[in-house]
Amino acid sequence: MQPIDMSEWDIQGAVSIERLPEGIKPWRIPYQDRALFVPNAINGKSEATAGVRVVMISNTTEIAVEFSSGREMVMDCVVDGGLLATGKASAEENRIYFTALPEGMKRIEIYLPPTRPVCLTGLFIDNDAEYRKFPDERLRWIAYGSSITQAEAAESPSQTWSAIVARQMDWNLTCIGYSANCHMETMVARMIRDMKADFISLCLGINIMGGSSYSTRTFLAAVVGFVKTIRDRHENTPILLQSPIYSRDREVVPNRVDMTLPLFREQIRDAVELLRQAGDNQLYYLDGLDVIGEADSDHLPDLLHPDAMGYKLMAERFEAAIERIPELMTCLTPRRNV
Repeated sequence: MQPIDMSEWDIQGAVSIERLPEGIKPWRIPYQDRALFVPNAINGKSEATAGVRVVMISNTTEIAVEFSSGREMVMDCVVDGGLLATGKASAEENRIYFTALPEGMKRIEIYLPPTRPVCLTGLFIDNDAEYRKFPDERLRWIAYGSSITQAEAAESPSQTWSAIVARQMDWNLTCIGYSANCHMETMVARMIRDMKADFISLCLGINIMGGSSYSTRTFLAAVVGFVKTIRDRHENTPILLQSPIYSRDREVVPNRVDMTLPLFREQIRDAVELLRQAGDNQLYYLDGLDVIGEADSDHLPDLLHPDAMGYKLMAERFEAAIERIPELMTCLTPRRNV
């Protein structure tokens, strides 16, 4: 097989790429500023490669991905938007092979795992194969959230709920779901502000509930400030605010600052109404209960995180929910914003 020079790799879904002596490492924050994303580069979750993928156009029928080893690895090979195969490697192996790819030129995307960091060291295709970068003009979607957006329990890397939606809608996804985080950090708001996007979704509240990091006095103000920071450079980009999905105990048992999930949903909805009244007519609200509700409790094994089927339900319902907002769907046409 022939190697593809690292300088020609197209890594999508990463916020930044660190070039190391042994290879390249995707990050979901600007890695040069990781000390400012406290604590510890968002508790280390910005290194996990949720939604990150290697993309090319090629007529190869086999592809091999090489990486620094030491832990088990799982990757997906997606061809023209459809999942072809899931590849796995043991902690002792450092390559995953995908074979029997369709003949002819096609878009190939290798989805990296949502659960861990990856340092890529090699990419190989058939000796006689051609390749080029994919001229990506798809709508660019930033999906911000918690572990529910990072989706570690998904069946495979391309089957997180946001990856499924992106593949179904043919969007270019950047997933910035950070497990055990998503406390509306100012550095994250500034990062989103400075990224290119045609659509931004913000799934807020669940870890703020768990961490008691905002109260009834501070949460609404923080949501308004988070959105307004993003608006500094995304004046007309559609933004969707999603409230928390169902979580049985958190619905009725207050946290340390007397907040419950119904209160979070109410205040997120209030934030959208306040901002729309102030002239932000490209801001929309999605009730998390319309995505995963009480009737879906069987898909919440720990009463908080969806299982693999739950993430597929989330994708189906998220897509259906936004399609029920005609004003939003009118905006979500292939275009480029800054």
